[in-house]
Amino acid sequence: MADYKKPDYWQLKARTEGYPARSVYKLKEMDEKFGLLKLRRADRPFRVLDLGAAPGSWSLYILRKMPAVFLVSADLSPLPHQQGNLSASGGFCFIQGDITDPAVRDSILAQGPYDLIVSDAAPATTGSRFVDVSRSLELAEAAVAYAESALVCGSGNLVFKLFQGGDTSQLLKRMRVLFKTAKTYKPAACRSESFETYCLGLGMKAQNLPVT
Repeated sequence: MADYKKPDYWQLKARTEGYPARSVYKLKEMDEKFGLLKLRRADRPFRVLDLGAAPGSWSLYILRKMPAVFLVSADLSPLPHQQGNLSASGGFCFIQGDITDPAVRDSILAQGPYDLIVSDAAPATTGSRFVDVSRSLELAEAAVAYAESALVCGSGNLVFKLFQGGDTSQLLKRMRVLFKTAKTYKPAACRSESFETYCLGLGMKAQNLPVT
């Protein structure tokens, strides 16, 4: 059994660079490979939605990479603002609550549309792979639903975590309808024994979504 209590290379690197968690290097690799954080508009800030943001590594990476970004982060748990001074950015908004709750969803959608939606959200694991995979799929479906409602058409991108296993064929089929490119990708910072992977939707197809 893997010893998660012993810091590995990625955890030590995160500490050195001031990130709360090793997960930052998963986003960093995907950003560098697929060009997720690139300025595409001159008339307004690049807008990003970070779902399941706590403890804040992905949000902090985004703010460091794009200081002029407008970032909305959401999570059930509060963000440790003292780590990385997330709240110091004038273009940062945190919404605490369940991302599947209608009131929380309305608050998030009101800040859009978004050029990029990222989600590292994962369910509290139970030890039952069937249960964990099912709950992860629910969070993945929520991320895709946000993309359908609030992602900029023509250029908007989506990234979300998904536990491998179970019937994900319908979700991937839906992704291929929504995006010009849809694929799965497992960054090097994922633990080798982990059954997590990431799904990317690149280039949201036209859905008649107004851009303001």
